[in-house]
Amino acid sequence: QVQLVESGGDLVQPGGSLRLSCVVSGSTDSIKTMGWFRQRPGKQREWVAYIREDGSTNYLDPLKGRFFIFRDNSKSTVYLQMDNLKQEDTGVYYCNDRWSPVTPWGQGTQVTVSS
Repeated sequence: QVQLVESGGDLVQPGGSLRLSCVVSGSTDSIKTMGWFRQRPGKQREWVAYIREDGSTNYLDPLKGRFFIFRDNSKSTVYLQMDNLKQEDTGVYYCNDRWSPVTPWGQGTQVTVSS
């Protein structure tokens, strides 16, 4: 079984930055592509970024240039660096396998962008 623990969310002003962390433990061999997802108020959960085994990345188009995903395999951790945050980035952020999400999902980490 895979365990996912997200952290790093906070209240931040528009234009600010946050770095989220996702520690992955357990039976991780099945996870090839790690992704970050978010659920904004009143909306369905959506993916925002993912990183493949070879380190290549992909981002939801509107987030390109503001969000950056990277990983530290020695720490079994995937990060999401978020810059120039906007109010519409407010939501709960989760990490999981991009293509075959494991269950249960982690508890997520709350990001609130507000002045």
